[in-house]
Amino acid sequence: MSLPESSNLLTSPADLESLASSTQILTSKPEELTAENVTTAAQIVDRLLRSPNATESVRVAAVATVSQLLSAPDDSEDNNATLSLTETLDQLSVNLTLSLNTSQSQVVQPNLVVQSAQIPAADTQGVQFTSLSGTSGSFVADRIELNTNTSTVVVENGFIADALIYVRFPPEAAGVRQKLSNVSLGFVLYQNDRFFRSRRYKRQRATIRVLSATVGGQERSVVPDHVEIMFRPRMVNGTSLYDFACVFWDYHVNDWSTDGCSKGNASDGLLRCFCNHTTNFAALWTFREKYEYAEALDWISIVGLSLSILCLLVTIVHQIFHISSDNQNVTIALLCICVSLLAFIITFVSGVQNSSRQNDAQVEVDATTNTIPDSDQRVEPDRGSCSAVAALLHFFLLATFMWSSVYSTLMALVFVTKQKGLPSHWSKLSHAVGWGGL
Repeated sequence: MSLPESSNLLTSPADLESLASSTQILTSKPEELTAENVTTAAQIVDRLLRSPNATESVRVAAVATVSQLLSAPDDSEDNNATLSLTETLDQLSVNLTLSLNTSQSQVVQPNLVVQSAQIPAADTQGVQFTSLSGTSGSFVADRIELNTNTSTVVVENGFIADALIYVRFPPEAAGVRQKLSNVSLGFVLYQNDRFFRSRRYKRQRATIRVLSATVGGQERSVVPDHVEIMFRPRMVNGTSLYDFACVFWDYHVNDWSTDGCSKGNASDGLLRCFCNHTTNFAALWTFREKYEYAEALDWISIVGLSLSILCLLVTIVHQIFHISSDNQNVTIALLCICVSLLAFIITFVSGVQNSSRQNDAQVEVDATTNTIPDSDQRVEPDRGSCSAVAALLHFFLLATFMWSSVYSTLMALVFVTKQKGLPSHWSKLSHAVGWGGL
């Protein structure tokens, strides 16, 4: 795909229709798009949406193209083009009803929702935009709701919200709102954060939805005093939620920021965020792996290791009671092999239940701190026990190998070479090699 040189000269509705349609067709297979294709398509769509001559069908085709771009491979590309497009979508959402001369307007695509509303200024306490869960992860028009007059967050019984934003106006501004005929609001919901590339937060497997709210109108003094956002994270198989941060996209630094935002609890699976302004919001969350093993493996390990411990104990007791001066060195070497192997098994049994396995307990999210995590994957820090167990396992296993070498050397000296006596320093040397020569 290449950006037409004449695209700057396209002004007639027919030309815009043709360009919007062709761009939508060329991006209909997003899995085949390169980073350059995404950048070019983003630039075209941006110009289409900014054009004063764009018709409703042009806007719908452009939004469909953006939805397809959100499914493109997550390769690096020009971040400026996609960020500029997000700003254009914010303006589109708040101005769409004005251009169409209607009270509400909605464009829903599988990966993108653009909702616009003109609300009577004097008759509203707050506005709530909700995306309800469906059978698939795609957005569907009949599961997008807009409540234009509510004093608090409301989700009807029997419904589960995937993403929600509530905008409340300050009571002291009621006098100002009385003078206004309408307040323009716009909402944009992105399926993922592909257009918002962060340098601070490295996403590997998590799906981060982005939800924006924009308040427009002639009177800029009417601004929300409270914005509440909720996200339901789509957990990766074999993982559980560890923590999250409530953020907004700061266009001045081109990255996520927590200024003016705080977070609530996540006890019911919803990530709650509170902010004192409107913009593009997201909840950056971290997960940790679940360590789940088949029950059969536990029983095999328990039975096998129990038999090994029993046999080693019987061997050690037998050798102790049958030690003699004639075979003392041989018996000691064999005892050291059994002792080191027994110590290895006991260390393994005591350390196999990793102390960092805390997945069975519900994670209590710390609502007092709102810090952007480095990555979406939580890596449990080493508290010392894991390192100690690993070191002991290596020591006892290597000691078993070394004592086996000592035992083999002793057998060669006694039986193969028929040597009648061992060197005087043999005992000290064998212990130094077996236990300390690793």
